[in-house]
Amino acid sequence: MIAAVRRAYEALSKGDFDAVIELADPDIELVTTGGLTNVRGVDKVRAWMEPETIEDLKMVPEHFEVAGDNVLVRTRSRGRGAESGIAVEMEFWAVWTINDAGLATRIVAFRNDEEAKARKATGLSD
Repeated sequence: MIAAVRRAYEALSKGDFDAVIELADPDIELVTTGGLTNVRGVDKVRAWMEPETIEDLKMVPEHFEVAGDNVLVRTRSRGRGAESGIAVEMEFWAVWTINDAGLATRIVAFRNDEEAKARKATGLSD
């Protein structure tokens, strides 16, 4: 499962959004905390990935933990503002749910300060 998630991050960092979608279940759901994003289905997730505000995005997974069919990932992302050119860097947690076919069925992203929520969503204790 970790290998599948790692491949998705590598493809995303290369801007190969079609390769990311190949690793997704057709009914994948993408959710961010705070309700900023909640999209379902490969077409909508694929459209969401198109860069609008951040260019040269690189996403580096730094930590993985597995619980059942969930993978908790701590990720550092780097890029630059599309209009401003200002460097942007942030860290966040994501919970990837992987089915028996090795495809992502759900990704829930949490802010860096929401580790406890991410761990709980993964099925891990603090």
